[in-house]
Amino acid sequence: MASRGLRILGHNLSTMLRTHRAPLRTCPQLMCTAAQQPNNPAQEREEEKSKKPAEESTEQWAAEKTKLEEQVKEYTDKYKRALADTENLRQRSQKMVEDAKLYGIQGFCKDLLEVADILEKATQSVPKEEIKAENPHLKNLYEGLVMTEGQMQKVFKKHGIVKLNPVGAKFDPYEHEALFHAPAEGKEPGTVALVTKVGYKLHERTLRPALVGVVKGA
Repeated sequence: MASRGLRILGHNLSTMLRTHRAPLRTCPQLMCTAAQQPNNPAQEREEEKSKKPAEESTEQWAAEKTKLEEQVKEYTDKYKRALADTENLRQRSQKMVEDAKLYGIQGFCKDLLEVADILEKATQSVPKEEIKAENPHLKNLYEGLVMTEGQMQKVFKKHGIVKLNPVGAKFDPYEHEALFHAPAEGKEPGTVALVTKVGYKLHERTLRPALVGVVKGA
C-alpha cells in the first residue's frame, strides 16, 4: 500500500511540474490593446522637443538657399554688365585708334589744301592763247604747274583725300557751304550752280566744304 501511494504521489507531482513549466502564450488581443495605448505626456513632450529643432533647421536652410540664389543672380547680372561695358570700351578704343590712323593727318592735309588752291589758281590765270612754242618759258612754266598740281592730287588720292567740285549736284549741307542763292534758268532749284572754291573729303569725312552758289526757286 505504501509503495502504491508513493507512485500516485509521484504521478501527481510530475503532472503539476509539467503544468507549471508550460510556456505562456501571448494573446494577440492584449498586444493590439497595448499598441493602441497612447504614450505618456512626458514622452510626447520629448518627441515634440526633438521635432522642433529639425523643423527650425529645415526653415533656416531654405532661407539660406533663397538668399544664396539671389546673391548668385545679382553677381551674375553684375558680371554680364561688366562684360558688356568692357566690350563697349574695347570697341570705342578700337574705333578711336582706327580714326586716329585715318584722320591723324587731318591738320596737315588742311594746310596742304591751301597749296593746292594756289597751284590751281596759278594754272587758271595763265592765258591759254599765250601757251605756244613762240613763248617757251611760259609754256614750260605752265606745264610744270599742271604736272605739280596733278602729282599733288595723286598724293591726295593715295591718302584718301578727294576733291569736291559739285557743279549741278544737289546741295548737301554736310559737304557744301552756300555763299548765296540766285535764280538760274533751266536749272533745278536746290542744286549747285557755281563753285567758288572746291572742297575736299578725307575718308568720307568732310575736310573742307565746297563754297558754292545755290539755285533759288522762282
